[in-house]
Amino acid sequence: MTPRTLFETEIREQPAALRRLLDEGRDAVEAIASALQPRPPRFAVLAARGSSDNAARYGQYLFGIRNRLVVGLATPSVYTQYQSPPNLEGALVVGISQSGQSPDIVAVLREGRRQGAATVAITNELESPLGQTADHVILLRAGAERAVAATKTYTTQLVALAMLSTALGRDAVAWGELDALPDALNDVLEDNETTPSLAGRFRERSGFVSVARGYNFSTAFEIALKITETCALPAVAYSSADLLHGPTAMLEPELPVLLVAPGPRDFPDLEQVALLARDRRAPLIALSDQASLLERADVALRLPPGTPEWLTPVTAIVPGQLFALGLSLARGKHPDTPRGLSKVTLTE
Repeated sequence: MTPRTLFETEIREQPAALRRLLDEGRDAVEAIASALQPRPPRFAVLAARGSSDNAARYGQYLFGIRNRLVVGLATPSVYTQYQSPPNLEGALVVGISQSGQSPDIVAVLREGRRQGAATVAITNELESPLGQTADHVILLRAGAERAVAATKTYTTQLVALAMLSTALGRDAVAWGELDALPDALNDVLEDNETTPSLAGRFRERSGFVSVARGYNFSTAFEIALKITETCALPAVAYSSADLLHGPTAMLEPELPVLLVAPGPRDFPDLEQVALLARDRRAPLIALSDQASLLERADVALRLPPGTPEWLTPVTAIVPGQLFALGLSLARGKHPDTPRGLSKVTLTE
């Protein structure tokens, strides 16, 4: 079927974009890891906005779990508006931006470099201000992204972070797991051909809540952002643990719950959210590879089994993108050029 929008075209380009990044970018990433080896970072600071900020959320779990680093998200206004930057001695400062244009993200890296911290830019534009400021650049190689809402630049950002983590850890097994991702994304696209049409049944809803835990906390935020951007609907993201601390009060029959729960890890609080959604008669949209959960859901968004947990945010976001696509079209919106959304946003 021929894609009707640029947004869909670029969703379907993601396997090829990941293959290009993995094949052409590995040497550069390993060179960065080698350059950092004489003075290994003591902690990491990740600076980003929008979808890139959701990639940074993934980086918090990734570098924390797999590289045992303390990881924080930068607060750019501390650097720009308040001009009171923290001590970055011994840090790895990573700026993530598809365009590399945002002055506040550039300011974080500029300050990191001034203090002698190691700086890395992850961007789709090598000659951008961000790319020119950093000590090292991981080029996304995603190709031109013409739809305003990010798709392939988001997944390549996730993979770029995973490649950097793998190179820092010198993990040969992980490189093999990364290499399987493009084929896994092809499987996800094939298994979710009907997802856009399934999303259409929710066109009259006034909001969504997206829930996950662990590595896929980032996925919950990115799906919520895609729904908000392309469908002009409020969508909020929660950790299942946080949702159970009080915000469950919002669950009701009119509010669909999109639960991101790929295996194999069992988070009991995710199961509690699924049970609570059923008790409150809130429609449950399950994004998972777990048959028992998919069978109980009102809508099942299927993931192929076998992807290692640390890489499931790469596969899990794709059904979420397709859901946002279908919902946007069903609501008569224009997912290529959503109202109020700009490809390059300059903030300080």
